[in-house]
Amino acid sequence: MATVYTGGAANMIKLAERRVFSQSFKPLYNEGMGLVEETAEYLDGEGRAAAKTLSRVAAGLYAAESMRLTTRLMQLASWLLLQRAANSGEMTREQVAAEKVKVRLDTASLHEGAPGWSELPEAFRSLVERSLRLEALVRRMDEEIYGSADDHARDEQFPGNPVSDQINLLQTAFGRG
Repeated sequence: MATVYTGGAANMIKLAERRVFSQSFKPLYNEGMGLVEETAEYLDGEGRAAAKTLSRVAAGLYAAESMRLTTRLMQLASWLLLQRAANSGEMTREQVAAEKVKVRLDTASLHEGAPGWSELPEAFRSLVERSLRLEALVRRMDEEIYGSADDHARDEQFPGNPVSDQINLLQTAFGRG
């Protein structure tokens, strides 16, 4: 976790949080949404034509990896849209935190060692690699801002006040917070 100590726990600055909740978020947002658009165009055009020329093994890998790629990018887009909503004041950080639990930032990929990987079109492999790098960056930022999955498991193991939790849930549902 990248933090800057400025004297006292209350003064700790989380760099990822600062990046997401400031104007410096826009380049990350643009990169992610641009990758979604670029991938959609590739898969609907050049990628569809290239897939028809692949061996049976590579074609199967292409189909499976295409599904993983699109799933990964839709999860990333969801996370980015939630952060943008918080950044613009459309949602509170608490609302975003409640909604983002539905977002998965751990999409698997067979990657380079899989049989047929080297047969896949270079442009497709590049999209997969770029999406994995972006997912790793976003996952690190998410963990820094909202805590890791281990933190959430610990919270579930030692639950808080159920009445307070229900009130918070209702406030989130009705847009107050």
